[in-house]
Amino acid sequence: MTRTCARPLIAIPARFAATTSALRYAAEVNARALIESVWRAGGEPVSIHPADPSDTDVAARLARFDGILLPGGGDLAPNRYGATDTHDSVYDVDDLQDAFDLEVARRSLDLGLPLLAVCRGMQVVNVALGGTLEQDMGGPEREHRHLVHPVAIRRGTLLEQATGAEKADASCYHHQRVDRLGDGLEVTARAADGTPEGLELPGARGWFTAVQWHPEDTAHEDAAQHGLFAALVRAAY
Repeated sequence: MTRTCARPLIAIPARFAATTSALRYAAEVNARALIESVWRAGGEPVSIHPADPSDTDVAARLARFDGILLPGGGDLAPNRYGATDTHDSVYDVDDLQDAFDLEVARRSLDLGLPLLAVCRGMQVVNVALGGTLEQDMGGPEREHRHLVHPVAIRRGTLLEQATGAEKADASCYHHQRVDRLGDGLEVTARAADGTPEGLELPGARGWFTAVQWHPEDTAHEDAAQHGLFAALVRAAY
């Protein structure tokens, strides 16, 4: 594909929002900090519409782009990973969002497109590969919301290469975590309480790493977090 823009095109599935006062209507959005982080790293961020995978060829849509970023958002429906009950804390479930994000994860990996998955995005990849989630991590001592905490990063991983660190300060906002790992996935980072904070897929066709935290929160001032977006953009060239 011939482009006049030198920046790699990074597709970011939009998130459904029930209300947005500035737009007056329900909307499809992405966090400004996330968009700015991709731009700052040299990419051209492009929000894409979460259309029903049964009515559209997701692989063909993604093939137009140079890289994919699966962002954070609400919870996956527990039945997506085989749970027969739903914890009271599960929120913002949207069947169309789930179906689209899961298909994006599968097709991105199939195509070998560079893929960075963030927070919900990491959980989506895990479920797409047959893994499960812990629906709620529990009370205050296991709280990972509105919290910056250290994570230990495995040496020799793409995550270590991207961040340039074996320890990083992670800005977290999640009440769920990976339980059973999806097929082929390995944990690349953990919090002090053992929570998986990073995943990779050794042998993947393309560059792929996932983090449970929100690197966009501090990427403007933390070189390690900026490094994740820079690594995605480099892989997309």
